[in-house]
Amino acid sequence: MTRMDRRRVLAGAGAAGMSALTGPSLAQGAAPRLGPPRAFSFDGLAAHARALAGRAYAPPPPADPVLEQLDFDAFGQIAFDPGMTLWGGAGEPAVRLFPLGKWFTAPVLIHLVERGVARPLVYDPRMFRAPRDNPFQRLGLRGGFAGFRVMNPGGDGGDWLAFLGASYFRTAGAFNQYGASARALAINSGGPAPEEFPRFSAFWLERAPRGGLIVYALLESASVVGAFRFDNRQTGSGVVQAVEAALFFRRPVETLGLAPLTSMFWYGENSPAAPRDWRPEIHDSDGLALWTGAGERLWRPLNNPPRVVTNAFHDNNPRAFGLSQRDRLFDHYQDDGAFYDRRPSIWVEPVSAFGEGSVRLVEIPSVSETDDNIVAFWTPAQGVTAGSALRLSYRIRWVDQDPPAVDLARVVATRLGAGGRPGFPTRSGVRRIDIDFEGEALNGLTRANGVEAVVSASGGYAVDQLAAYPVVGTRLWRVLFDIGGGHGPADIRVFLRRGSAALSETWLYQLFPEK
Repeated sequence: MTRMDRRRVLAGAGAAGMSALTGPSLAQGAAPRLGPPRAFSFDGLAAHARALAGRAYAPPPPADPVLEQLDFDAFGQIAFDPGMTLWGGAGEPAVRLFPLGKWFTAPVLIHLVERGVARPLVYDPRMFRAPRDNPFQRLGLRGGFAGFRVMNPGGDGGDWLAFLGASYFRTAGAFNQYGASARALAINSGGPAPEEFPRFSAFWLERAPRGGLIVYALLESASVVGAFRFDNRQTGSGVVQAVEAALFFRRPVETLGLAPLTSMFWYGENSPAAPRDWRPEIHDSDGLALWTGAGERLWRPLNNPPRVVTNAFHDNNPRAFGLSQRDRLFDHYQDDGAFYDRRPSIWVEPVSAFGEGSVRLVEIPSVSETDDNIVAFWTPAQGVTAGSALRLSYRIRWVDQDPPAVDLARVVATRLGAGGRPGFPTRSGVRRIDIDFEGEALNGLTRANGVEAVVSASGGYAVDQLAAYPVVGTRLWRVLFDIGGGHGPADIRVFLRRGSAALSETWLYQLFPEK
């Protein structure tokens, strides 16, 4: 699991003022130089990936030593020359490029596609501007492209889509604010075997109608070669990516992660605030949302655990899963720089059947908001062997919220505290849990309507002081209970029902004993 802070790098890239930057410039009105044309199609790219998988892996060349000096500050001083923007006319995407840096040392090839013909983009250091004393100036033609981003319509300087580093990509979602990210593939994430990070080695960019961008990419690593197609479009509710992938495996993979999502959870309402930090909550996502193949809706609040923890949620043909930021109240974060209340939620919808397997959630201890310490992905039950191939398609929605279930209330808050009633002595070894639900299924119901909380816990833990009731003056229903007496972590399930009918999604939680 990488700890590089992509949030800061993306925010800082190209942020330097143009008046402070120097370097030889291309002639006014010049355009990026393109190489010779070649026929291109996604089927052709997939065939090329299959052929490469039959050969030994060729890792990228060693990084130029100068790149080690292009840390966050130096990398952020480098600006792409706006005059070299790819496309950008009315109704077209406007694409700008990232240079190599300390965390992005392997150059990627970039091609432009039009009417089934691709032409490579020729690297020229004059496409970037940097201060005279910036290490970038010493790279010259030894530099290269690390990735690209797509600028917001209207030329406000921001971007809504970026591919940068390994196979990572992200969008600004519904609130024009970067947060969690996605990857093309995860290999051995959270498992005992060393994690492997496949990388996009080449991209092919094609304009799509209404400002969208189609991205084709070649994925390579020691274990796999893949061909990807991303159809990226902005909508009124966020960004939608239609993803197709063809994967060809060179060797067995112990833990394969499909449609992986990466996020950050430092602390929230369900955990104590970090020492010395004044902000009430800090996280890109606050929970894992699941829509199972059987139609059940699950919500698992995220943890900052005492050790690396991997949970598997077994399923057959899941309908969707994602990492969501449900808490949208600024007062709960008080951060007017990072704006955690605006971080996008990510919702993955299989288009081709995913079959039997599990959604894996990996949570890693963290002491900083700069750590990407949360990973979620789909792992097929059928193992991956050398020579095997896999085709899949899915959609990724970068939105305000994971789509609610029409007939079920959802969890809107999880809080933990000492066991016992307020105003009375606390109960040693006992925790109190408060879960707030909200939704149409609960509207108008009172204590007299037979609503009950169904609670179960593993590990020998006992539940008592259980209550479920509407919170006066709000649309919330609250579930309160004490839990204790067990050993090790407790896996807890809670939902609201009336008679035999569920009224809410199911809340899942992993409670660790207090130190």
